[in-house]
Amino acid sequence: MNGYFDAKFPHWSSQGNGCDTREAVLQRDGRDVVTGANCTIKSGTWYSRYDGATWTKSSDVDIDHVVPRANAWVSGASAWTQAQREAFANDLTRPELLTVTDNVNQAKGDRAPEAWKPPLSSAWCGYAADWIAVKHHYQLTVTRAEHDALDTMLATCDEAQR
Repeated sequence: MNGYFDAKFPHWSSQGNGCDTREAVLQRDGRDVVTGANCTIKSGTWYSRYDGATWTKSSDVDIDHVVPRANAWVSGASAWTQAQREAFANDLTRPELLTVTDNVNQAKGDRAPEAWKPPLSSAWCGYAADWIAVKHHYQLTVTRAEHDALDTMLATCDEAQR
């Protein structure tokens, strides 16, 4: 973690039309989302696939970085430019940003799959697939323990998910 701090990954950047990345993810992941001036989220419904909870207040959900910024740092992002880290922290294309229950995301913190799994085992397959897709795209390294935990989670995928 030498040299890591959150400011190295500027996040919630402008996405245009007065929206930042957080607001864009809330709109993308929510149902019946209503926004006010400057893209302020007024109402909507959000489902957290990590724990199966449904929320109607945006303050009850966080935007999870599937691969936490601290994990990205130690697996290769420390060599990136600030612009590359900002792109990672605001990536709306890959499955890097998900709307999840706030206290579940806070419990996850910066932990990798060998130290944290979604509370719902039915979410393990998708979580592992998302983690791998992000790590692969950004060419981030994977530890043996991380690999083994991902392998265990992928074993929960049914035939339709393979």
